[in-house]
Amino acid sequence: MTGWLRIVGLGPGAEGMVTPEVTGVLAQATDVVGYIPYVARIAPRNGLTLYPSDNRVEADRALHALTLAAAGRRVVVVSSGDPGVFAMASAVFEVVEPHPAFHALDIAVLPGITAMLAAAAAAGAPLGHDFCTINLSDNLKPWATIERRLLAAVAGDFAMAFYNPRSRARPEGFGRVLDLLTRTCEPGRLITFARAVSTPDQSLRTVTLAEARPEMADMRTVVLIGSSATRRAGPWIYTPRGVA
Repeated sequence: MTGWLRIVGLGPGAEGMVTPEVTGVLAQATDVVGYIPYVARIAPRNGLTLYPSDNRVEADRALHALTLAAAGRRVVVVSSGDPGVFAMASAVFEVVEPHPAFHALDIAVLPGITAMLAAAAAAGAPLGHDFCTINLSDNLKPWATIERRLLAAVAGDFAMAFYNPRSRARPEGFGRVLDLLTRTCEPGRLITFARAVSTPDQSLRTVTLAEARPEMADMRTVVLIGSSATRRAGPWIYTPRGVA
């Protein structure tokens, strides 16, 4: 049997946001590998082995999946959202790169709907013009890098989407981000806090920068901050497609 590896995104949470392409690949898989809560979304069936693993073992998870595929298994590595956005696609290729034996494997990345895009759609169109995405976790990069990128995005007047804004282990980080934004942006800048987007627990709250507080975000929240042009249209938030 010729094996293959598919790295897929399960979307932000709602089953309706899993693409048909991903659903079809999961139906063909012999093995599913991923972080515990993402593997839990996959229904067990005969002929399918599930391999849930803890967070922060991405390299081990990737090596396991590649080894299974090299042995002839049909393997799916699952991520939430899109696998190429702060997720498992990069982790897999980091392992592939120094191992020539894996270079000839049948590997494909299948896109998914990110929490950022689902949150933006729920709010209206806050990312309707140029925007950037920044992971606020300093687990894999120093805080100085995060701050430098934030300042560059503000200077360029980008709308921004923040992933991993505030965890129990580092609750102070998002407060530092708000302080930086307060020093560099106007107080009326709009910020949307989208928590558990697309799930039954979804909550959406838009406030001004002056009203924003660190405790409004947690690790299930995507934070969208508009550019200087972002505005309200009734209950909706949008950024015009053009700038003067």
